Amino acid sequence: MKKFFVGLGALLVSALIVIAVLFVRFDIPRADLVAQYGQAPSQFLTVPSGAIAHFRDQGNREGPTLVLVHGSNASLHTWEPWVAELGTDYRVVTVDMPGHGLTGPTPAADYSRAGMVAFLKEFVDAYGLSPTDGSEGFILGGNSMGGSLSTLYTLEHPQDVSALILVSASGMPRPAEAEVPIGFKLASSPIFSPILLYVTPRSLFENGLRDVTVPEDFVTEEMVDRYHALALLEGQRAALRSRFAGSNKPETLFKRVGDIEQPTLVLWGVHDPLIPVSAAYEYDTRLPNSTLVILEGAGHMAMEEVPGPSAAAVRTFLAQAFAPVAEGDNAPVEAEPTSVETE
Repeated sequence: MKKFFVGLGALLVSALIVIAVLFVRFDIPRADLVAQYGQAPSQFLTVPSGAIAHFRDQGNREGPTLVLVHGSNASLHTWEPWVAELGTDYRVVTVDMPGHGLTGPTPAADYSRAGMVAFLKEFVDAYGLSPTDGSEGFILGGNSMGGSLSTLYTLEHPQDVSALILVSASGMPRPAEAEVPIGFKLASSPIFSPILLYVTPRSLFENGLRDVTVPEDFVTEEMVDRYHALALLEGQRAALRSRFAGSNKPETLFKRVGDIEQPTLVLWGVHDPLIPVSAAYEYDTRLPNSTLVILEGAGHMAMEEVPGPSAAAVRTFLAQAFAPVAEGDNAPVEAEPTSVETE
């Protein structure tokens, strides 16, 4: 009997070693990831709170400024297709939020929506993007989590923002038909989230990306490798756990969006399973000065899935939003949502 228990113990130890080798992932030093993903055109700026913001400033420096904010678990790389599409006419500034990308964990360790908005304000002020002497503000856009951050930023700092672009933005009450990726469920679970500090399979990112996007060839090995590697940046997983623990609190942002006066583009993939298109109509209803564009052939990340049509929608929106208004033509006009074919 003693030999049996000794053998069983050895078997369990061996199983644990195999599990550790196959599934446990150690943090990747920041310097290693900067060398891989932080080279030019990337830049780094220390903001007053001590955070080191990873950002890119690309495109036409003489054109109107677009400041773009990525979604949950993503990074500024998500906007590179729009840089290619819009950079000839617009200055495009992208930045990694706290607990994401190469900005990573911050001294304040505040990964709440309010904390990220405070970080974004620090960044735009420190980098000189805030309007001065009555000059026009920048155009602010965001995808998913970045959309809700952009919405809150516009409410908190309306003088900074001349127009708003929401791409499958969070912030509305979650529709009943929304599908939540398994990775999000695990990160929100008080039981399983501690395990993610050590066990973070690459498959979570691959499956998560495939679940929320449409084009069959959209998700690449390089993309999954980047998502996975940046999630392993030292301290990043603890920041993720903190952020998702806070995300369980009731949301109230949707009650305030009616106060946004800036022209707003509500841009959505018709096949978005994570934040279904019903949320787009809810945003459009609540916003007093909005343009709704629904994109065929796209899911949750339209700026990457269909960069050409989504960027074209941005160009059209901004041309109309800033077109000179003839005398007597400034009355609001109700418009039907635009559906754009991409296939």
